[in-house]
Amino acid sequence: QVQLVESGGGLVQAGGSLRLSCAASGSICSISAMGWYRQAPGKQRELVARITSDGSANYADSVKGRFTISRDNAKNTAYLQMNILKPDDTAVYYCNADAFVGRSCYYRYIDWGQGTQVTVSS
Repeated sequence: QVQLVESGGGLVQAGGSLRLSCAASGSICSISAMGWYRQAPGKQRELVARITSDGSANYADSVKGRFTISRDNAKNTAYLQMNILKPDDTAVYYCNADAFVGRSCYYRYIDWGQGTQVTVSS
């Protein structure tokens, strides 16, 4: 099985920071791209940030300048550094990935895990 596990969420005051981690485990040859999504109550899940294998990153307009996505290829892990947090950032954060997996290293999409809750108080 190839799975993703999100961690690092918590309760912080506005202006604070958190670092989220997304760890991929299982039979993984390599990871092509990893992304962070979030879903607030009553809202659709939206893309927050995505990073490719060469380190190129894209961000939602709402988090540009505040969030930074990074990855550690040796650990098959992606991170989301969240600074200057706002109450509107409150959501469950999920990650997903495109990867080469299994003995044959076939390409597949790995769906998000359980998610991690981020709550920002005013």
